[in-house]
Amino acid sequence: MRLAYVMAIVAVMAGVAQAETVVVRGPATVVTAQDHAVVIARRGSLIHSKCGQTEGIGSGSTPESARRNCCYFGKRVIVDEGVAYSVTARKWFAVIRYR
Repeated sequence: MRLAYVMAIVAVMAGVAQAETVVVRGPATVVTAQDHAVVIARRGSLIHSKCGQTEGIGSGSTPESARRNCCYFGKRVIVDEGVAYSVTARKWFAVIRYR
């Protein structure tokens, strides 16, 4: 389980490092939690996506601490989540959407 989690984080980091552009889409377009995590990691600051769902955002020194710093973590059922690393801010950003 832990190896799978680490591999997922490595895959996320590779995707962030290789991404050329990030298009911030309007509220009518469905943006995944991972898409939004990449956007806030690039910005280096926390901002909600106005996705129309209950959403928690957080940051931390590790992917798990960023997840745990999200609002409602452990109190609601997770339906979508994403984590991305910001090289400029030197921390992880997480977005979790809840039912």
